[in-house]
Amino acid sequence: MSDPAITSLADLNRFRSAPQLSSHERKDLKNELIAEMRHFAWFTVGVMAPSSTDAMTCLRDLELAMGWSPMKCEEGTRIESGVFLKANQSTGCIRIRAEAGLGEGFLISGHQAESQQLGPQSGPTWGPLPLDFFHD
Repeated sequence: MSDPAITSLADLNRFRSAPQLSSHERKDLKNELIAEMRHFAWFTVGVMAPSSTDAMTCLRDLELAMGWSPMKCEEGTRIESGVFLKANQSTGCIRIRAEAGLGEGFLISGHQAESQQLGPQSGPTWGPLPLDFFHD
């Protein structure tokens, strides 16, 4: 069941794990996220997932949806318990570590704003969004 109060990306800030979203909420949030992302040159992504495979699938779906070049993972160790994946588009590096007790979903932050009017070089962090948010 979706939370009726989710009308913008800012509404996600109160969640530890990504909420269930209706198809309408997904569409609206995806449009808002893509519009916001246009103001930044590169991104960092944090993925909280039940396994390294789930985390990598989420990241690869995002890369494909955004037309990004695939980032490279340090050491291909599989982790079948809770993980946190950190991906840095600027360096192209992905790190994954075992991390118990996290929520589930992904967070994305923009860097190097295109305009000084947008404030600091790092933008807000959007999310948590569902792991399958960009799985089309």
